[in-house]
Amino acid sequence: MKTAQSYYAGKINIGDVKLESGECLSGVEVAYERSGPSDAETVLICHALTGDQFAKGTASEPGWWSGLLQSGGYVDTSTYQVIACNVLGGCNGTTSSLSRNAVNDQVYAADFPQITIRDMVNVQRLVLDKLKITHLRAVIGGSLGGMQVLEWGIMYPEFMDVLIPLAATPYVSDYAMAYNHIAKSAIISDPDWNNGKYTADKKPAAGLAIARMIGMITYRSDHQYNERFRRAASSGTNSEFEVESYLNHQGEKLVSRFDANCYLTLLQAMNSHDIGRGRGGWKAAASKVKASVLTFGFSRDLLFPSEDIAAFTAEVPEGRHVCVDTIYGHDGFLLEFEKWGHHIREVLQQPMKIS
Repeated sequence: MKTAQSYYAGKINIGDVKLESGECLSGVEVAYERSGPSDAETVLICHALTGDQFAKGTASEPGWWSGLLQSGGYVDTSTYQVIACNVLGGCNGTTSSLSRNAVNDQVYAADFPQITIRDMVNVQRLVLDKLKITHLRAVIGGSLGGMQVLEWGIMYPEFMDVLIPLAATPYVSDYAMAYNHIAKSAIISDPDWNNGKYTADKKPAAGLAIARMIGMITYRSDHQYNERFRRAASSGTNSEFEVESYLNHQGEKLVSRFDANCYLTLLQAMNSHDIGRGRGGWKAAASKVKASVLTFGFSRDLLFPSEDIAAFTAEVPEGRHVCVDTIYGHDGFLLEFEKWGHHIREVLQQPMKIS
């Protein structure tokens, strides 16, 4: 009989971490959320670019995936223990550009070392080791989170039964990197950038806001924008169209909760994503996956086309691909759970693989 459901959000120190680059981070802290019965099978959730560890959240403050993670839900938190970590380099409590360098007691800022998706996954594994979790029922994540899921399956192939990456291809395309480059350029061109040594009261807000606007255009489809706004004028007095007001608002929201150096760190980590790097190509890497794989693509996804995700699924020993028809494009993995959540529930309910 499983213990009663519990909820915890806090930090854990995992000690020193050696990065792929060879650099070492001292005293790494990771912010995480843990919900569900503590003795149940564990599901690890990996978040997207500007996400955080609050995937489930609470009744008063629902998390960004609360529509998927809930008692009796598609990922049933009365059946599974669910853990989500703020990624290495994020700005919600995990060691990042906002942290102090133990060597010189100075805030890292732009001097935070370059990290990769593999570094993020290695840190998550160290967290699970500290929590004495030796096996996962599943690893689930979308976008940047989906990239982590793919790396989990290759770096630690025996550690989980099921991999569920959403809206993530086996490598980031040059087209996606081109958008990331524009976003990065917007930040470092801001007059207040100051080579990344900005202060809290004088930071590259305009550049970060523009970077977010660029992202918002790629996260949704042209069809969704056209259907939503229909060339309507804003109710303000500055003669803006609603679509302009919307993008301005999204930029301002991110500036209020995110750090520009962290944003650049995570964009660069995303650009590094290629499961085939150093492994003989992505197809060879895919063939090493041992877990069952359920992948999701979303129609009209500009950056991570469903057909490219399906090509990866065809290379794993045991995989199934679902293409979700949606007007939302890439952001489909955050919406319309009724269209695709049941597939996740079904694969989690299948008998555990016996090694």
